[in-house]
Amino acid sequence: MKQTIIITWWAWFIWSNFLNKFVLKFPEIKWVNIDALTYAGKLENIDSEVEKAHNYSFEKVDIRDIDALRNVYTKYTPTDIIHFAAESHVDNSIKNPTIFTETNVIGTQNLLDLHREFQLNRFHHISTDEVYGDLPNGWFFTEKTPLNPSSPYSCSKASSDFYVKAYGRTYNIDYTITRCSNNYGPNQDKEKLIPHFFQLLKDNKPVTVYGDGSNIRDWLYVEDHCDAIWEVFTKSDSKWIYNIWWNNEYTNLEITKLILQEMWKDESYISYVEDRKWHDVRYAIDAQKIQDDLWWLPKIKFEEWIVKTLDYYKNK
Repeated sequence: MKQTIIITWWAWFIWSNFLNKFVLKFPEIKWVNIDALTYAGKLENIDSEVEKAHNYSFEKVDIRDIDALRNVYTKYTPTDIIHFAAESHVDNSIKNPTIFTETNVIGTQNLLDLHREFQLNRFHHISTDEVYGDLPNGWFFTEKTPLNPSSPYSCSKASSDFYVKAYGRTYNIDYTITRCSNNYGPNQDKEKLIPHFFQLLKDNKPVTVYGDGSNIRDWLYVEDHCDAIWEVFTKSDSKWIYNIWWNNEYTNLEITKLILQEMWKDESYISYVEDRKWHDVRYAIDAQKIQDDLWWLPKIKFEEWIVKTLDYYKNK
């Protein structure tokens, strides 16, 4: 039986980078793109060669609509799913948590139910390091760290993780989960830090930094993330969870200053604003497990590719 992989959402950023790489790399696989095309969904992020490929199809479907999803499954008889779909902006989740529950939790449950109904093989679920909450300096998240989400967004992602694990235990579905650090690279939506700050500075407007900018994140180039997903999806044993990282810890202020430097702006363009409620102080991942089990390591250095990422937005 020909392998047919459902890919959910994120016609922007991570998801589009994934399809742009793997659809053409594996022409023997049928790729079915499911996307609701909400505010961040942009089909132009899919390369024209991919759109025209014989092994690629697009279906405009909301994962909250199980009947529409069932029609897609019936049409294509998929064998596997890589589930990217998520509402993912923390500030938006604080303003309107309901949509995050509906999409990230109910949407995931719909896909899990169809996974059982159509007897698919692997269910790969993309999660986030934010499900762990935050941690002090010197500590690192491992796959065994208890989940302790701080925002409605991270809570909805932790909930979807638990749903995947519960379906694995109750119904014995074959699943894998990856939890990644902050991504950057081409096609990222303008609401995210790097493209958002780039656009503000391009328009000669100040950038807004929460609190004193001391919050720390670990940054991972999107292509490295996509490669890691594929390694886990194709090589991992069933019911395993892997953290994905690059050990690139920077404060938000350090990232801001780097962007200012690349945009030929000084620090007068920084506007410090009231910190976000319950803003996680630091995320940092221990990803030794994926190295030991799958021999995977990221390849792209932050210092080099943050500059190339900004060049991409300059030339876009």
